Amino acid sequence: GGLLYMDGANMNAILGVVKPGEMGFDVQHYNLHKTMSTPHGGGGPGCGAVTVKEFLAPFLPGPVIVKEGEGESATYRWEHDLPLSIGKVHGFYGNWGIAARAYAYISSQGADGLRDVSETAVLNANYLASLLQEKFHFPYGARCMHEFVLSAEKQKAHIPKPALEIAKRLMDFGFYPPTIYFPLIVNEAMMIEPTETETPEKLRQFAVAMLQIAHEAEMNPDLLREAPHGTPVGRLDEVGAARDPILAYRCCPVPE
Repeated sequence: GGLLYMDGANMNAILGVVKPGEMGFDVQHYNLHKTMSTPHGGGGPGCGAVTVKEFLAPFLPGPVIVKEGEGESATYRWEHDLPLSIGKVHGFYGNWGIAARAYAYISSQGADGLRDVSETAVLNANYLASLLQEKFHFPYGARCMHEFVLSAEKQKAHIPKPALEIAKRLMDFGFYPPTIYFPLIVNEAMMIEPTETETPEKLRQFAVAMLQIAHEAEMNPDLLREAPHGTPVGRLDEVGAARDPILAYRCCPVPE
């Protein structure tokens, strides 16, 4: 009698391959920014979709749009009579522009294209993991789906916070650092998700950079501790920024 909820972040690995509803899930959200190519970052714009099985539909927030008929003769109407609904929880249309982008992406890919997206993402992640497994610890093995988590524990013998230092040093090679220290259950975690858009050449470049940094951690650890070296701003006072944030920004003096 329990309900199963699926984290839509995992859709990157199974688009067009399996159906979560047939796997037993009752509710699922979709990360449109992660899977359907919509913008993300800087606090927004965020947008998602939550899908449920038919028996849960009466409990959805209202109003809802009901489709009647099929094909060109299909019509749509508002439905306000929802006695089991929890009511309206947000502006109905939400960030509709983001949803429209996701719809355009899905439509342009088609069923075969979406499956190819997942298959390529899984292939890229496994290929990259295979290039890194000699120098880094893989607590769950190097076989993965669309992303993998490695641990920089091997480098801890040379630098105290290797995941952080490696991430900072990666910026000198022109790479945006991956997520670090997540999940929390992995010491010195680095969560890497190459996605389907990276070429084999770019994956190899990233692997070469990671392997060189692992070598630098042993031979010249100060190089990592002082990184990044080639960015306009170096190490930021992250603790100070969190405790005493400057929330007001002015691009120029205000005239009297």
